[in-house]
Amino acid sequence: MTTLPHRVLRALDRFNAAHPWDHNAHYHRWILRQLPRRFGRALDVGCGSGDLARLLARRADEVEAIDSDPAIVARAREATPAAAPVNFTVADASAGTPAGPYDVITCVAVLHHLPFTEAVTHLRRQLAPGGTLIVVGCAREQTVGDHLLAAVAAPLNAAVGWYRSRGRTVPRPRSMTAVTRQPEMSFPEIVREARSVLPGARLRRRLFWRYTLVWRADA
Repeated sequence: MTTLPHRVLRALDRFNAAHPWDHNAHYHRWILRQLPRRFGRALDVGCGSGDLARLLARRADEVEAIDSDPAIVARAREATPAAAPVNFTVADASAGTPAGPYDVITCVAVLHHLPFTEAVTHLRRQLAPGGTLIVVGCAREQTVGDHLLAAVAAPLNAAVGWYRSRGRTVPRPRSMTAVTRQPEMSFPEIVREARSVLPGARLRRRLFWRYTLVWRADA
């Protein structure tokens, strides 16, 4: 289904390429609003350049941050004050994470690179009683609602990119370097699989080609 003329889409693609911005970082403030002011251990899966991990460290006693890309982990370490309670590790989330339990687990734009059900099951096992799992993910567009939301997001994406790039002469470093992979699961499929593992999980479609998931473990 195409909701915008191809000529408009091509023009938007060219404009967006000239005015890039970080869709994942857009949701960092939203993530923080889901969390208590203070908590113990946190795990950030797919930490990229460490922006979210450093934000979590302002509230956490300890943050474990993992990414499979050694270069971007090195960049994250360099950008993080030595006193910050963050430990950056090169690790593949599909092969395991530093041992829990964790009071907070965040996972941004990672699950579509992994076997979804197995990954969510693993993260649930790492969560402490009363802990919170927060996912910002990508889903395959399938339903009419998906395409309509994408049509709304396209011009807004261009507007945000233009606003954020005003006066910027040096491209902003990307927060993640993983090769872009198109998601295979649709949002309804994600909802079904997530709730089979995380009963009561709250999932919602979001702007800028993302969905969110929040689940709190029983205390």
